[in-house]
Amino acid sequence: MFEGLNTQGAEQVEDLGAAGLAALIVDLIHRLAVHQGLWFAEAERQLGLERALEILSAAWAKSYPLQVARLGQCLGFGLEQGLPAPLLSLSRQTLLRLVDDLAKNWLANDGLWFQSVEFSSGMFDAKRTNDSCWVRFSPVEAEAVRTFLGLGSSPGIEGLRRALAFRLYARINRQSVRLEGPNRLVFEMNECRVQTARSRKGLEDYPCKSVGMVEYPAFARTIDPRLVTECLGCPPDPHPREWFCAWRFTLRDAPGSRPAEAGTPAVGPA
Repeated sequence: MFEGLNTQGAEQVEDLGAAGLAALIVDLIHRLAVHQGLWFAEAERQLGLERALEILSAAWAKSYPLQVARLGQCLGFGLEQGLPAPLLSLSRQTLLRLVDDLAKNWLANDGLWFQSVEFSSGMFDAKRTNDSCWVRFSPVEAEAVRTFLGLGSSPGIEGLRRALAFRLYARINRQSVRLEGPNRLVFEMNECRVQTARSRKGLEDYPCKSVGMVEYPAFARTIDPRLVTECLGCPPDPHPREWFCAWRFTLRDAPGSRPAEAGTPAVGPA
């Protein structure tokens, strides 16, 4: 991955030159991210998803200030409001671009993982791995957003509306939300970066309904356990030009709520 670094003969870290040390630092950041993911996966396997989410939040709340303070001491930056001062010195436009670029990097990484599994083991294993990944990532993202926005444990439809705008997807795709009263919301993915790219190449829609039936209900339930999810349409389902997929969220047991329509199975609390 890193060319011309001449690291193969190194016996210890001190043998590396500046470029080698920089490459090692990048690799260590990668290892740190993977290690946290493995901790969460094992906590979820042994203790269940709800407990794992609680532990993830607790561990991050304790770990972040230690990590950022240590990096600040090493790199010579201070902290303001618990944040690296260099970030706060950037213009608002640059910060928004950084948010968007991080979201694009996330999507690229997701796609490359899918392709790597597909090329090594086939499409069936790639889709199965992708769906299983979303079983865990969707509630992790929802819990992060819920905590970030201070939504509390039962924010209802209004909390979900706000949370959907802070998903990684919201910075990549064009989406819209339509309220159907105080206890029901319809979410539409109007432009999907992945599906639009396939359309430009003359390819059919990617059949993403299986992962959507995992992703959206898990996200909604983590925001508020009372939320029930209905799929109104998602590839390979036929859909209008205005959206690629659409989902209805209903607050269970709230006044005016109703069961799922025929042909649109609800996914949520029993």
